Amino acid sequence: MTINAKKKQLSIEPQIQASFQAIFPEHHSQDIVPNILWFIFSLGGQHILLRMWACIAVVLLWIGSAGCTEKANMSNHIEYTAADFYERLLSGKMMFLYFKQQVSPTISLFLVELEKSAEALQDYGVLVGKISCKKEPVQTYCSEAKQQHSAFLFRGGKEFLSFSLDTVFDVNSIVAEVLFAILRDEVKYVHTDADLLAMEKAAKGKKDIVLGYVRSLGTQEHRSLMETAYVYGSKYQFILITGGPVLKQLGVNESSQQSQVWFLHCRVRSTLMTAVTSERCPVTRMRKALSTLNLHTFLQLLEAPLVSEVYVDPSSVPPPQFPYQLTPQVFLFSHPATEHLDLDTASTLAWRLRGLALLLLVHRQSPAVKTPDKYNAAYRLPEKSSEVKYVTLRSLDDVLELVTKQGKEEQEEEEDDHVDEEEGSHLGELDDEVAAAVYKNRDHLQDMDSVTQLTSDNFHTEVAQSSLTVVLFYLKWDAVSIAFLTSFIEVAERLEDSQVDNIQMGVVDCGEWTDLCAAQPGTAVPFQPITAFPSVLLIRPQQSAQHYGGLLTGEALHRFIMISCMDSPVLLSTKEEVWSFLQEVPHPDLASYRPARVLGLFKTESQTGLSVFTEAAKSLRGEILAGLLVDELVEKWAAEYAVDPPAVLLFPSWRKLTHPLVMPVDSSSQELLAHICAALLPPVPELTVENLPSLLSMGKALLLLFVGEEEDEIGRRQNQALVDELGGVVEQGGTRMERYLPCCIHLGRTPAAMSVLGSYLGSMPPLPALVVTHLPTGDEVYQYPPNTPILASSVLQWLQSVEDGKESPA
Repeated sequence: MTINAKKKQLSIEPQIQASFQAIFPEHHSQDIVPNILWFIFSLGGQHILLRMWACIAVVLLWIGSAGCTEKANMSNHIEYTAADFYERLLSGKMMFLYFKQQVSPTISLFLVELEKSAEALQDYGVLVGKISCKKEPVQTYCSEAKQQHSAFLFRGGKEFLSFSLDTVFDVNSIVAEVLFAILRDEVKYVHTDADLLAMEKAAKGKKDIVLGYVRSLGTQEHRSLMETAYVYGSKYQFILITGGPVLKQLGVNESSQQSQVWFLHCRVRSTLMTAVTSERCPVTRMRKALSTLNLHTFLQLLEAPLVSEVYVDPSSVPPPQFPYQLTPQVFLFSHPATEHLDLDTASTLAWRLRGLALLLLVHRQSPAVKTPDKYNAAYRLPEKSSEVKYVTLRSLDDVLELVTKQGKEEQEEEEDDHVDEEEGSHLGELDDEVAAAVYKNRDHLQDMDSVTQLTSDNFHTEVAQSSLTVVLFYLKWDAVSIAFLTSFIEVAERLEDSQVDNIQMGVVDCGEWTDLCAAQPGTAVPFQPITAFPSVLLIRPQQSAQHYGGLLTGEALHRFIMISCMDSPVLLSTKEEVWSFLQEVPHPDLASYRPARVLGLFKTESQTGLSVFTEAAKSLRGEILAGLLVDELVEKWAAEYAVDPPAVLLFPSWRKLTHPLVMPVDSSSQELLAHICAALLPPVPELTVENLPSLLSMGKALLLLFVGEEEDEIGRRQNQALVDELGGVVEQGGTRMERYLPCCIHLGRTPAAMSVLGSYLGSMPPLPALVVTHLPTGDEVYQYPPNTPILASSVLQWLQSVEDGKESPA
């Protein structure tokens, strides 16, 4: 196949690709698209995209001034000398090299793609470079003219494989072919159905199989499959086909232009799902287009429980959480008399819905289930609304048709969107997915009835009428502002439905009311000039405005507002009030959230330190609950916790109420705030998307423990033992550990950790993995020796070696 023929078969997502190309015209946009998307959506939140906007603005400015320089630097970066080549060859590093002799137009195009692949393959521990034979003649590779039509992969100190330039003609083919070569022992290539059957027999009881069909090697789909195999290769057996009898066995017409993926359930055999013969593993087909993101999502969905059992009405079951938030839910109802049969029926249907929907069995024996008996099923579709629809179906095929019909509609919508782009839509030219989504919905006007539109004329009047006004400052042309405006309005409607009094939700269009948003200090406006968008301020009459610095999600903002409604500190007068403050949920809407609490103990209202505590409590408003005890109650509580007033008792959410942390009242509110914030962290906090900024802001090096997802209680205990051992490092290390922040990251709860760990070390190490990163001295990452028991004493010795310069960076 010629290069041009192969290029016609490339299927890079045009809208996303064009968006990144608009921002990074000279910066390898093709190879960063799948990795960036995978990383963002693994983190699972639109809040990541919302925060990206400000960063993109900075990057655009940087590109404008330094883009050409960066391009030149990349070219120099992959230019190696003969000495470089031999040095790296002796070290055993993997290298993908081209030995340049005569430069033709075709080779010039290849060299451009070679530069683009350098950054992508660096993530997989492969060095990419070129050597000029005129400057640095390398024996064997510069002596024959035919060598100029080949590129070479070196591994373990010797040539591993050579590639014709016809097979590595662009960045996708380079990355795909190199990874395919590296994974040749992990990714099998089968030609016949007999080969596949033999693989299934070998995998039974051991591993599930991911079978991928790509029309041609070296395409975007081939690259996506190889990138996924690199990450999941230890968990699943990957098999690649490009046609032949295997497709016929799978019921696919070989003339089909669409690449596909199938999941073969070989590890655990189910008697509820059978294939053509008893020898074959049950098969689930991925119904979405083959891309890195779709394949990752598909594999995550197959990890979900086959059937979940619930004992409440479907409307009381929350929508699916990450990573299943875009997955339909199907509910079947069970009766006490036929409970076992109903579970078998649900399991049978669940196998047919595998990869399409989540199935839940609702037990009618529970008094919490009020659904009328005339309904035997229900369903909830993603992104349409959270509404549950109840139906009466005659057969399992009816349920399957409901879900597959929804999937076809979504696929048709995607195809329509693609057609719009081909006809000249602006979506491909926009900066990111947030901007594209806003542009696409530009004709759908926001319903602003639940919020007050504040202007320079009515601002002071409206703010004076409410004890708390929450104000969103936004710009109509800022995609992040408009995206968050929707969440802000949803919070306003939720507060309205909850009949929460004395909270006013207002918005200010800073493009229209520039004088209000840019008001200088010293004026009647109770806030500093607004310089970042979107910004949220909480304003109370006669008080300085409080800035909301949390995630740009409706749930996080709603929680912050509800806690802000409480007095801070609240004066507690009786024993009952104290216990209510410590134990009860502050509001029904926060039933699933347990905020930290801080209690100030002062003998009198004039005792030294009370003003310091009060000021600190006001600064923490919205984040924790603060209470104040004075007069005769103080002695009782002080005696119970063996403290001398004045004192502050802190009740973190991770600690039992009976064991608060005791801290003295500092000389300033800032010192007290710092001590409280530090004490809120557990000894070994779990690093998440939400707390990452606050943990990094402490300016400490991260002693970061990566643990895998537990399959059972034994696995959970093993992970907890590792975390406890890391806590022992803090205890034994004493003051020398003050420069480090020990923390852990759970690959099950934070899937992006897999990409983070891979980027740190260049490949996926065995778990658990312990690294030191974010050192004040630079960007070095140090890895604790793999397969070495993680013991507190050993970790301390290793850290000392790192500090002494005896360890090499990973």
